[in-house]
Amino acid sequence: MRALCHWKSPGRGQSKLHKPLLQISTSTIRSENPFLLALAGFVAVFVLVPVAALVYLAVTGQSSEWPHLIRYVIPHSVWTTAALLAGVAVTAGSMGILSAWLVVSFDFPARRVLSWALVLPFAVPTYLAAYSYGEFLDFTGPVQSTLRSIFGFRSGTDYWFPEVRSLPGATLVLSSVLYPYVYLTTRALFLMQGRTASDVARTLGAGPLLVFWRVQLPMARPAIVIGITLALMETVNDIGAVEYLGVNTLTFAIYDTWLNRGDLAGAVQIACAMLFLAVAAVFVERWGRRRQRYNMNRTTGAVHDAVPVPLRGVRKWLATALCLMPIALGFGIPGYVMGSYAVKRFEQLLDGRIYSALMDSLMVSSATAVCTVLLAFALAYAARVSRQRFVSLTSKIASFGYAIPGTVLALGVLIPFSALDGAINTFTRDNFDFSVGLIFTGSGIAIIYACSIRFLTMAEGSIESGFQKLSPHLDMAARTLGRSAGQTFWSVLLPVMKPAVVTAALLVFIDTLKELSATLLLRPFNFNTLATLVYEDASRARVEEASVAALIIIIAGIVPVIFLSRSMIDNGNRFRGLIRR
Repeated sequence: MRALCHWKSPGRGQSKLHKPLLQISTSTIRSENPFLLALAGFVAVFVLVPVAALVYLAVTGQSSEWPHLIRYVIPHSVWTTAALLAGVAVTAGSMGILSAWLVVSFDFPARRVLSWALVLPFAVPTYLAAYSYGEFLDFTGPVQSTLRSIFGFRSGTDYWFPEVRSLPGATLVLSSVLYPYVYLTTRALFLMQGRTASDVARTLGAGPLLVFWRVQLPMARPAIVIGITLALMETVNDIGAVEYLGVNTLTFAIYDTWLNRGDLAGAVQIACAMLFLAVAAVFVERWGRRRQRYNMNRTTGAVHDAVPVPLRGVRKWLATALCLMPIALGFGIPGYVMGSYAVKRFEQLLDGRIYSALMDSLMVSSATAVCTVLLAFALAYAARVSRQRFVSLTSKIASFGYAIPGTVLALGVLIPFSALDGAINTFTRDNFDFSVGLIFTGSGIAIIYACSIRFLTMAEGSIESGFQKLSPHLDMAARTLGRSAGQTFWSVLLPVMKPAVVTAALLVFIDTLKELSATLLLRPFNFNTLATLVYEDASRARVEEASVAALIIIIAGIVPVIFLSRSMIDNGNRFRGLIRR
């Protein structure tokens, strides 16, 4: 910044090193722009409207089915949901933590390939994994057919085989595609830890397993908690997999109470109870670790991060097998089942149903990506240039949307949109003698709104991380060269933020393409996305007919996985380059 400072000749009473006329601080780029504050407030209202609608209907609505729900439905659903969440937390957490520890700490065959391939199950939605496992482990599937041919069994009564359509089966299926949440967060933190603490523990006589259990694992607790929390949110959000596998969670109870029993008030009251539990769990977890601090500062010992400990003999092949297993469970089985079915049905690409569902999916996903990225960018930029606590509060409110299950969110969106459609039609009939129809609930607008709320946190996180990589001195330099705040935004910040914006849009696009819960409940008549088309065929026990649409979803999901994997490799190479310097 020295070149930007103008020095005056020392006058009387002044030292030769006179203070610069232009003194720049971080606060000079701060501005309380009323438009940005209003936009941040709009984002908060955007997220809170469905929540407010749920609370209002839950308080004012009366359910005739409530005694039946309290006695027969809710207790069993609560127990099933709790058991499923506990199972996913343990299973997905174990798979993610173990694989992250192996690829970071040790060197074994195919480690570099496996380090990014472990993210591939991200491309498979939970409902597709459930359909694939149902076909793969069915009586006529390849596993049981092979067992009968080897041992000479003639019927299912001749042998015992575990049932995938059960609570343990649902735990395995969901964990196999949700463990990457734990793997990514834990792997990043293991890389940050360095090997200094581990080396010190080894000098005190601790073996590798004891070092992992007593040193590395406790230090990685914040990342583990974040990863498991994200996996549990996706578990609560799921409806396609649990319905197909016969596991009646609270999310399925909402769906069943609303559509099958015709009790909207009862469904809303169950939804509000789920919201309360989700918010309470988040606050309890944060309160529990309010006084815990973790020091992740690197030292010169971090140079050892680039040299994992080589494994030899049986151990290296065991490590390779342990890392291959999650990939096979989460990506290999769904890819094999859907791919083998789709190869025989590629003519469906010319089918009108597939084409129409693909167009609807592209339309909804593109609109959601644009809407979400615009809101997230406005919120992240307001947080960068504003010092108001109100902006920080709106960021926390926006992040609340991801914790709302899609089924609950669909209810919250449907209530105000139905009232708004009714008000508009009443106004047009009374004043112009015609009806405009269902503008919001009769189109894809409700789906776009719900998905924008749900994935706003994801887009904001990507864009905010991009802003954090930009030094505030960049804004200062532009302002000292005569650029206004608006000119700095358009000509300086926006061009360099393109990669983060594109990444956020891509992630939202793919997740909207895979979204089933909200889309299933908010879609208009004769409106199908690829996800709902797969759901319809699978509900009729025609999984093979849904294979082409399912394969399109999986292939589309691989795209952000590739970007994510490349980002992981680039960050690792960049870090090793800094170490060598």
